[in-house]
Amino acid sequence: MTPPRDRGPGDAPPRPLWRGRVLALLAIVLVALNLRTAVAALSPIFDEISADIPLGSVGIGLLGMLPPICFAAVGLFAPALHRRFGLERVVIGALMAILIGQLARGASGSYLLLVLASTLTFAGMGVANVLLPPLVKRYFPDRIGLVTSLYATVMSIGASVPALISVQVSDSAGWRVSVGMWSVLAALALVPLVLLSVREQRERRDRRAERDDPVTVDAPRQAVFGRVWRSPLAWSLMLVFAVTALNSYALFAWLPEILLDVSTVSQEQSGALLSLFAVMGLPAALLVPILAARMRNVYPLVAAGALFDIVGYGGLLLVPDAVPWLWVALVGLGGLTFPLCLVLINLRTRTHEGSVALSSFVQSFGYALGALGPLLLGVLHEASGGWTIPLLFLLATALTLVICGIVVSRPRMLEDEWHN
Repeated sequence: MTPPRDRGPGDAPPRPLWRGRVLALLAIVLVALNLRTAVAALSPIFDEISADIPLGSVGIGLLGMLPPICFAAVGLFAPALHRRFGLERVVIGALMAILIGQLARGASGSYLLLVLASTLTFAGMGVANVLLPPLVKRYFPDRIGLVTSLYATVMSIGASVPALISVQVSDSAGWRVSVGMWSVLAALALVPLVLLSVREQRERRDRRAERDDPVTVDAPRQAVFGRVWRSPLAWSLMLVFAVTALNSYALFAWLPEILLDVSTVSQEQSGALLSLFAVMGLPAALLVPILAARMRNVYPLVAAGALFDIVGYGGLLLVPDAVPWLWVALVGLGGLTFPLCLVLINLRTRTHEGSVALSSFVQSFGYALGALGPLLLGVLHEASGGWTIPLLFLLATALTLVICGIVVSRPRMLEDEWHN
């Protein structure tokens, strides 16, 4: 059966984004803006932080591993929190964790406090990661592609801006201000989200009063999550997400080093090429969710992501000095499967509870596997003494997209698998 799209033949016209949903749209956009700022805020100013708090290479490595580990671990608990407290309340709690964590990071006086504050911040982000797609499904079921495109783009911007201004702010106001100032974004996001939660609670009470029904079930049943584990669709989507995350984390950690070793680019050029790799996520975030919401079978998008990776890695292996910017740009475009996975969480589920369950499974285990990327690449480089084997490994992971994409691309719903 064809998954729900933004609009299809015979469908009623989708409602305007702003009609009765301004608070929801603001909440989604501002929450998305908070989901990557803390990840990118520390690394540009490690030298300044080290003047006050000794970090060392091991300490920096641990801080670098915290985001995907927290995203993976905490994401598993998001459905249970959702069942207990409800969608909006849990996202509010996640933003409070981000707000407090960001302020605590800026006020940290020791490495332990910096790690604990960062863990709290990333834990809040991990919960919000999982519950943002269900939030879109609840308030914008007729605009899933468009709103997913919007928030995925905002996430990319949130990951890029700290890297651009953190050093300048640190030089003028100190590293503590540079790290803690991002808490302002969490405070801003809380305003529409709290108002939205209050309105939803009031409307829910009114509906209960009209039906004279003292109980309203507004959270996924626990049994749903056990079913997801037995779903080929869920496993395939998780593997696509994991491969994307693994490639992304591995290249953010190692791409400048790879370029310096396999080509004749300078250190300054390698940094610019890393920025190019990051920027290529913006066009994918803008276009892919909208395209996916209008396609019956999204395999061409999955195949395009795999092809970009294969050609990009192939170029770095065979002719790295020919057009290094093109190889890096193509590998960056290969990350189009990230926004594709985000929108498919909603396009491959019929129900709100299915969306929460699938989002938790895909993102938690996907980030856990993705976190291994930098370590695996480092081990392969150390064992082989070069970058040929590591690049071949990344190329091989891209090939798995071709296989898993077959299952993911079929226009079939998660809930359909529960009844067969």
